[in-house]
Amino acid sequence: MSESMPFHLRGNYAPVRQEVAAFDLPVEGALPRELKGCYVRNGPNPKTGLSPHWFVGDGMLRGVELRDGRAVWYRNRWVRTRSFTEDAPAMRPDGERDRTVGRANTHVISHAGRIFALVESSFPTEVTRELETLGPFDFAGRLTTAMTAHPKLCPRTGELHFFGYAYLPPFLTYHRADADGRLVQSEVIQVPGPTMIHDFALTEGHVVFMDLPVIFDLELAQAGTMPYRWSDDYGARLGIMPRGGTNAQVRWFDIEPCYVFHPLNAFEEVEEVVIDVVRYPELWRPGAPSIHQANLYRWRIDLASGRAREQALDDRAIEFPRCDERRTGFAHRYGYAVYTERGADDNTGTALIKYDLEKGTSVSHDFGPGRIPGEGVFVPVRATAAEDEGWVMTYVYDGARDGSALVILDAGDFTAKPVATIRLPQRVPFGFHGSFIPDAADAR
Repeated sequence: MSESMPFHLRGNYAPVRQEVAAFDLPVEGALPRELKGCYVRNGPNPKTGLSPHWFVGDGMLRGVELRDGRAVWYRNRWVRTRSFTEDAPAMRPDGERDRTVGRANTHVISHAGRIFALVESSFPTEVTRELETLGPFDFAGRLTTAMTAHPKLCPRTGELHFFGYAYLPPFLTYHRADADGRLVQSEVIQVPGPTMIHDFALTEGHVVFMDLPVIFDLELAQAGTMPYRWSDDYGARLGIMPRGGTNAQVRWFDIEPCYVFHPLNAFEEVEEVVIDVVRYPELWRPGAPSIHQANLYRWRIDLASGRAREQALDDRAIEFPRCDERRTGFAHRYGYAVYTERGADDNTGTALIKYDLEKGTSVSHDFGPGRIPGEGVFVPVRATAAEDEGWVMTYVYDGARDGSALVILDAGDFTAKPVATIRLPQRVPFGFHGSFIPDAADAR
């Protein structure tokens, strides 16, 4: 493909054109028998082969079912939203966004017995364990905003916390669903304007909103390009609200201007809220590189004094941070991230990094020349396992053969040879986020 093509349409960013299913996949090494479920990841894969930006391609799920020490199947399926099946317009005649229309290309999660493909502009799309599309899900009509692609599941209550943002008021709305999947709270959060709020954070007692200076620009939207840009005037702040609280209870703390797509995790420490994030110094400033290098930072918000502090934890370029999700909202020792070699639009790297944030150290697993991993997802051996007693799994692209594999690492022996490598029948383009969805009878 021509080098003049945008980066997101060439190399391993380029979409695949076929849906396939393959069974009894070849495995190098030994698959742990404790792994019972499906690793599934979402990402953009435009059905026409073309899209104006990496972020807006049609969603495609790629999954591998693991059971009894076998790689039972691989499937890839487009998420058949109305955007995909009907080319339905996102905007209604009244100028409002149609929340049933969206690309569903960013993440995939499970909650309360359902599986959702997510994009931040729309309702979730429910899919089956075999990755077939069931349709938009609006929590029995209770959800009236978009849903972030990064909801947070509380490991102790089973509640799902999330939000929706919009370019028209209300700009930000917080939501909470109970462990049975019922939407039990929706609260408008007052912010000054329409910013891009990709993610947020959760602690044992609080919800943390990131109101950062990447703002909606109507002229960019009308030009058909990415409709957000950097603003030197908007400012940057964090809003901290008690769980289940109201807009009146949100406290706002100013921080240095920056942008964050993804926090690693957050927790409470005495009178402080601690948030580990992958921080960009700026994003999408007109005339500047569209993506800068992002680094691991720690924010400390002193609830007593109102002071916010930040500390750089690593100077390497990283993205896609994950932790053991049993620690979501609680103090974590370990975290995982993708090392991104150049920190530019065509981010590539050969390593996953494991951080020991208690010791302030890290180790890397290098997959070798031309082998590029995606996001690493941690799966514990069992519900009561230690924080790094389990596996980290990721799709890895091998440029030498123009093919992909699902690679499983021992989280406790991170630099060792992979526990298992599952050769896939199809190239898996670079994508975004995924989950390990355990068998219902084995759900942790």
